[in-house]
Amino acid sequence: MPDLHLDQSTLRALREIMLEGFPLLLKTYLDDSETRLLALRQASASGEAEALRRTAHSLKGSSSNLGAVRLVHLCQLLEDLGRSGQLAAAAELVARVEEEFAVVRRLLLAHD
Repeated sequence: MPDLHLDQSTLRALREIMLEGFPLLLKTYLDDSETRLLALRQASASGEAEALRRTAHSLKGSSSNLGAVRLVHLCQLLEDLGRSGQLAAAAELVARVEEEFAVVRRLLLAHD
């Protein structure tokens, strides 16, 4: 059964390419993502649609590079909300992004 949270082939390829730099890559991603999650919460709470869109787009890109499949999907939904300016569901979606990131964090730390 394929992992719904992380694409294992992406992680294997990154580990092979990065070699001893792989743990630093994971740490950088995790630290940066925490900052972006805070920015998503703030943008959602203040109704800043463009900030929400930009931050979701950035998190989507970095998550895609690490194969965080479900997180990428949720970030795309959040990016679309920001683009539309319809933020009524943004707080709930940000919470789902945070929940998925917690799962991804746990799984990535197991790879370190």
